[in-house]
Amino acid sequence: MKDYELSILFHPDLEMNLDPAVDKVKKLIETAGGKIVKEEPEGKKRLAYPISGQDFAVYYFFDVQLPAEAPAKLSSVMNITDEVLRFLLVKADPRKAKYAARAKERSSATEETTKEGEE
Repeated sequence: MKDYELSILFHPDLEMNLDPAVDKVKKLIETAGGKIVKEEPEGKKRLAYPISGQDFAVYYFFDVQLPAEAPAKLSSVMNITDEVLRFLLVKADPRKAKYAARAKERSSATEETTKEGEE
């Protein structure tokens, strides 16, 4: 299974009741044999240009692990889903994970040094 990043722009009218649309995407990922590692709701934002007559969209990001045939299945279903204005599914950069791990180590080392200095 490979790591992917999935960015979805949901229709702005779903802002108040986004759960059914997100659950639909989660179910789609799981039925394709994937696993959701992390999800981040970013909220409603203005679009750079109108999409389907909409000036705003609700942004949602997923980090997922998918088998080889799953991206094609996801793309074909997402293209015909009414709730989704746009989506982008890309392979995750392995360097990003390494960088995040190093940053976490540095921050924990800095916190330990700060605590020792306070004592």
